[in-house]
Amino acid sequence: MTLEQYSESGAHFAFTDRWGGVSAVPYEELNLGGAVGDDPAAVRANRAAAAKSLGIGPDRVVWMNQVHGRDVAVVDAPWDSASDLPAVDALVTTRRGLALAVLTADCAPVLLADPVAGVAGAAHAGRPGLVAGVVTAAVEAMVSLGAEPARMTARTGPAVCGHCYEVPAAMRDAVAEAVPSAYAETSWGTPAVDVVAGVHAQLAEAGVVNIHRSPVCTLESRDHFSYRRDRVTGRLAGYVWLD
Repeated sequence: MTLEQYSESGAHFAFTDRWGGVSAVPYEELNLGGAVGDDPAAVRANRAAAAKSLGIGPDRVVWMNQVHGRDVAVVDAPWDSASDLPAVDALVTTRRGLALAVLTADCAPVLLADPVAGVAGAAHAGRPGLVAGVVTAAVEAMVSLGAEPARMTARTGPAVCGHCYEVPAAMRDAVAEAVPSAYAETSWGTPAVDVVAGVHAQLAEAGVVNIHRSPVCTLESRDHFSYRRDRVTGRLAGYVWLD
């Protein structure tokens, strides 16, 4: 199992790739998504293995029912069951040792932490969530709990890049009207959206200065799941937690 892992002042960030799990084709191997048609037992085993590799208990990970919106849930413990997962696209917490998880397969996973205030956040930013302002909403929710944007570290994980995310011209224009930095062109010269560039612009506008971007494009990388490339596929996960 290969993980992108980073630690900074008691804040921990991690992003998975697709290898080291037990899921069968077309979800091979480390599918962490529970709503994509994979065997639930395989997903549970994969989530347990990923958590173990990070040194955290599977029962200390909070998941969400992502719906491409901007709603945020403040949490202090995992949900009792999968049926309890709220329909939100961001989580924030002040509970140290509690990991927040976000699932993606081309969308941008956004992990945030202010270790001084003891506040962490995770957001799922696809094209609709970017336009809706889920990243801004997550930062605002963290600020309401005592965090300061200037102290935050933000990391975006593997996601489809602006050179690969082809969309109709009208869609690009609509996105760019809301988030100008997301305007892009594919490497073959057609209209595109750069979700990660838009996310970084929104973070900067919110006052976050310590921002890092994964170099991985999920559509280009066979080591990562990509919905745009494969359609029926697994999901990667990003995790953030505080000591």
